[in-house]
Amino acid sequence: RRPSKLTSAPAARRSSSVMTGSGSRDTIVVMPLDHPAPIRPEDHAVYDAAKMGKATIFRSDRVMVGLNAFEPGQEHALHAHSGMDKVYHVLEGEGLFLLEGREVAMTAGVMLVAPEGVPHGIRNTGTGRLLVLAVLAPAP
Repeated sequence: RRPSKLTSAPAARRSSSVMTGSGSRDTIVVMPLDHPAPIRPEDHAVYDAAKMGKATIFRSDRVMVGLNAFEPGQEHALHAHSGMDKVYHVLEGEGLFLLEGREVAMTAGVMLVAPEGVPHGIRNTGTGRLLVLAVLAPAP
């Protein structure tokens, strides 16, 4: 069963910018679903000098796969999710995972699982860009 948001995708990838419920602007990368193809997530990163960039690569009722893109000094403040788990996988760069009461170093290749209700966030403390793959289940 294919999610309705993506069923009308043409044979090639397309991108569109949408407003989210929080008032931030995200880019949704729509991939054709009849015959999935491997992608390089970093090719779909959206960086924004004013705030953390977000791009959604895939979304269904069961899971959302997205990218969080940080310029040096940017952060995603400590927050928690009700009824959903989140997995972060660092693709590029370095920084800190923000956890309640502590900060943990992150570099490319490192993964963090934030179960439902556990406060978490990210800060780019490096001199270059930071790109993190985020998987949320179920999708928000």
